[in-house]
Amino acid sequence: MLEIPESIVLSKEINESLVGKVIRYVKANQSPHSFAWYHGNPENYDELLSGKTIETARPCGGMLEIKAEDCKIVFTDGTSIRYYADRNKAPKKHQLYIEFEDDSALVVTVMMYGGIWAFTEGEFKNNYYQGAIDKPHPLSEEFDYTYFRSLYTDKCENLSAKAFLATEQRIPGLGNGVLQDILFTSGIHPKRKMKNVEEEELLNLFSAIKSVLRDMVEGGGRDTEKDIFGEEGKYLTYLSRKTYLTPCTKCGQEIRKANYMGGTIYFCEHCQK
Repeated sequence: MLEIPESIVLSKEINESLVGKVIRYVKANQSPHSFAWYHGNPENYDELLSGKTIETARPCGGMLEIKAEDCKIVFTDGTSIRYYADRNKAPKKHQLYIEFEDDSALVVTVMMYGGIWAFTEGEFKNNYYQGAIDKPHPLSEEFDYTYFRSLYTDKCENLSAKAFLATEQRIPGLGNGVLQDILFTSGIHPKRKMKNVEEEELLNLFSAIKSVLRDMVEGGGRDTEKDIFGEEGKYLTYLSRKTYLTPCTKCGQEIRKANYMGGTIYFCEHCQK
């Protein structure tokens, strides 16, 4: 799932491996998916993009944006992006297939849900996309403690820590995946009400957002996710499906999990309060 670390890592890989490639052919919606969202008619993607040169890629929160001359292609959380140096090795089932003139290909599949938006620059309007562009990135200088503290308003008091971090696009791209290690590092339980979080703990939470995301990026992404070449990230998650029922790295107690707010949370009952 694309979240902040993956969007940074994958955009860097695309800039290193795809910039300068010319699009020869595009097929969208080859394998129809009820929760694959396109901009306009996906049958028009080939006419829109063919002949265009890949110029750059950039992360936008938990989204990834590719610029191809006067067009942009945006992938959201829920998409899986793979690059194949030999197009013949690409899978037959996909939601987007981009073939380049050098016989390589970029293939995008949607897991549970995801957006695959191709459009002429300036034409597309979407609040989530625009918010991801406009709001300070957690690893930027603009995202300082004053800004982070401003996100915590009176309306947030009865929210859980998970809801505060991962809903309402307060921090675009910070989702249920990366928040696990952030809350573990700061010692806050994902179900804990924000009104019970002290100022010092808020400062620790802010620091954890910065440090954990930085470590995830430097590690090439999380070990639960894959890059455009299909390789797992080298950042070893503390809390994830890979560490469930293993000893906590701090206290040795078993890592637990629960269903909460439409997703799975992992936690240490001893270290997170």
